[in-house]
Amino acid sequence: MDAVIIGAAETDVLGRNPDQSVLGLNVEGGLRALADAGLEPGQIDGVAGAYSPHGVAHALGITPRWVDSTNVGGCSFLMHVRHAAAATAAGHATRVLVTHGESGRSRAGTVPRPRDPRSWTGQFEEPYGARPPYTRFTLPALRYLHDHGLDETALAQVVVAQRRWSSRVPRAGRRDLMTVGEVLAAPALAWPFTIPMICMLTDGGGGLVVTASGHATAEQLRRSVKVLGTGEGSDPLLVAQAPDPAGGSAARRAADDAFAEARIGRSEIGHVMVYDAFAHLPLIGLECLGLAPVGKAAELVAAGETSPGGSLPLNTNGGGLAYTHTGMYGMFAIQEAVRQLRHEAAAQVPGVSTSAVLGYGGMFTASSVLILARD
Repeated sequence: MDAVIIGAAETDVLGRNPDQSVLGLNVEGGLRALADAGLEPGQIDGVAGAYSPHGVAHALGITPRWVDSTNVGGCSFLMHVRHAAAATAAGHATRVLVTHGESGRSRAGTVPRPRDPRSWTGQFEEPYGARPPYTRFTLPALRYLHDHGLDETALAQVVVAQRRWSSRVPRAGRRDLMTVGEVLAAPALAWPFTIPMICMLTDGGGGLVVTASGHATAEQLRRSVKVLGTGEGSDPLLVAQAPDPAGGSAARRAADDAFAEARIGRSEIGHVMVYDAFAHLPLIGLECLGLAPVGKAAELVAAGETSPGGSLPLNTNGGGLAYTHTGMYGMFAIQEAVRQLRHEAAAQVPGVSTSAVLGYGGMFTASSVLILARD
């Protein structure tokens, strides 16, 4: 694969931004990514995003000849990078701008999402109260804990580890260090989750510019991040129909495809970002990526291996649990991986040259994986 990320940036404000609409956040994220790449909108001929990419293109003055509006939830942006890489390789686009913007907290300009009683979930899950994300993630989390002889302490240890990272990141929304006892004693929202085990709710966005290396300038290549491998997949929309009751089968398939395409081994990964809307997902994610034996990820976290100074730095911005989470977090996981590989991160991992990024979407029913690297 010859694709590179030559521009990456987030919106200026992450957290609460009631004066910025969803469209405005997408536009700002796109403009900042273009500025990072040293490009003007007229040099872009491909656009991608989960929110009206053609509308974003119009607002930016871009006339695209390739458009991707894939929306399977929070991992959509990883898929956009994959699709953009394929588009630039095929000559369907020269430079692709991927944008994200979401007013998850303020709800400014947010498109309504009414219930659909005719849908799978509308018929078979929502009538029983399983609509908000925290009500649909509980059963897979409990099944994972049960199958591996774990309890809520394993979830609390994930929070503790990620706060060690976020405490070093000025832009992180939750920077206070916590102990396992404090996490367990926090108010519960839906068993087994206490509030620190559940992601933040914020406003924000970001953008990425993807192209083939042959279309990048020497200066762009100097700061570029290579897309070595990609993968994606989906599972049934109903939790009750998941092939793996603890979740993660789509993620495993996506990871296998990404590593096969990247042609590197798991042992060569020096940095990891796993979508963490809830505290059990980093555990499952490490195992789906093949970076921890099944049922053993909690031991790595408890031993400090995913914390600063550990052998497998994970979610180094604090993740969705502590950095930001607008509703679809995947864009921010990619952004942190790019920062780490460029050696520009607030909590920088020394000498990192490879990163695996795993995203989940659609209430754990879709997944995508990127393997990124920099010389």
